[in-house]
Amino acid sequence: MDGSQPDLAGRRVLVPGGTGGVGEGIVRRYLAAGADVVVPTRAEARAAEFRQLLGDAASPRLHLVVHDYTTFASAERLAGEMERLLGGIDDVAAPIGGFWAGRRLWEVTEADWQAAFTGLATAHMAVLRAALPRLNRDGAYHLIIGGSAFTPVPGSGLVSMEQAALLMMQRVLAAELADTKRVFALVLGPVNTRQAEAADSDWVTAEQVGAVAVAASLATAGGEEIRLLSQADVPAALARLASGESQAGTAFHNLNR
Repeated sequence: MDGSQPDLAGRRVLVPGGTGGVGEGIVRRYLAAGADVVVPTRAEARAAEFRQLLGDAASPRLHLVVHDYTTFASAERLAGEMERLLGGIDDVAAPIGGFWAGRRLWEVTEADWQAAFTGLATAHMAVLRAALPRLNRDGAYHLIIGGSAFTPVPGSGLVSMEQAALLMMQRVLAAELADTKRVFALVLGPVNTRQAEAADSDWVTAEQVGAVAVAASLATAGGEEIRLLSQADVPAALARLASGESQAGTAFHNLNR
């Protein structure tokens, strides 16, 4: 990451999934940039635990709210409450997810299907339909996606399928929005988090993911797919976002050739 300090003072950012490993890095970087950050949690105890984990980074601009967002109705209420709390929504970074493994596709149970595919896809769709129409023109929406979206993982196929659906969600949105709003897909390889320490020095860190999200929020370029599969991808993404040059068409072409 470069040494400059981005400035998002006055921006209002929603981070559903912010208490997770990748989410923590995203929350830290938006707070460091001066943004007001709303993080929904399942319980007061979880909110207190996360605040303690952030330590000095947990400034008064951090707004932890006990709120569900996994259904259309609950996500709509969350977006409405954020508008009442802060007056609007400027950016969303959505590291909503979980890991599922253990069965081949023909062994999947209905409970597996509901939890690992339907449940996660519904949560993403619920947040997007509630928050995207409220986003200010200069804001950005970030779908945080795993590299399993294009690399099949045997025994974890439901996750691969759900992540592939999210990648297509970004592409459809880019076509439908026609540059009126920006939606990014941050596609991640293995990430070094407090929950999964790096097995390889080439893993990106959660805070680097956050730094790219912040840079995309500040960028003038339109929404695109940004791959952060290794350390080498991070400075390249930051430089491209700073230059204002979109690579959306190139990323799409390379995926489908």
